[in-house]
Amino acid sequence: MIGEVRIVDDVPAAFAELVVDEAPESIALSGGSLARRCYEEIAARDVDWRTVSVFIGDERVVPIDDEESNEGMARRVLLGAASPAVIHSMVGLGADAYDALVRECPPIDLVHLGVGPDGHTASLFPGAAQLAVRDRYVVDAGDDLHPHPRITFTFPAIARSHLAVVTVAGDDKRDAWRRIVDGDDVPAQHIAASRVVWLVDPLVVA
Repeated sequence: MIGEVRIVDDVPAAFAELVVDEAPESIALSGGSLARRCYEEIAARDVDWRTVSVFIGDERVVPIDDEESNEGMARRVLLGAASPAVIHSMVGLGADAYDALVRECPPIDLVHLGVGPDGHTASLFPGAAQLAVRDRYVVDAGDDLHPHPRITFTFPAIARSHLAVVTVAGDDKRDAWRRIVDGDDVPAQHIAASRVVWLVDPLVVA
């Protein structure tokens, strides 16, 4: 594991404070219940989104208004009122076009990631072929264990960013965290970027 670990009592609040402090001009958003709480916290703060380009780090191939859509969640919770400069929809473009888009853009300032109980991050699941991709920034993903086909950033896309912020909360993440710290071969253990900050709550390290 590479990066700075911060044990914080309130992961969403710490994430929101970090985003305010960093003032990124480009950000890649995540999905899931913890990400929703993080974005609710950001929405309650004074952030000027008018010059921010928003990317989606991984997405289920569903309509944006579907409850399973990461972008849809971000729009409802945060982006609808924030009015960012642009939102780059992942499903609307598809993996190939999104890969080309990320290549053409400057490195993303801040990529938000989570960790699943199995140690996955983005839609990079244990044992998946996408873990070994080195020549693409965005690929199709998904497997029989997870609903819906997906599109995801690869490790090279994450590594290209200026800052990756990984939020980890809940006692159901304890085993995954232990494996990450121990250097086990789980996907999240391979997160790298110019800077990596892990925001971890006490339940995870208990």
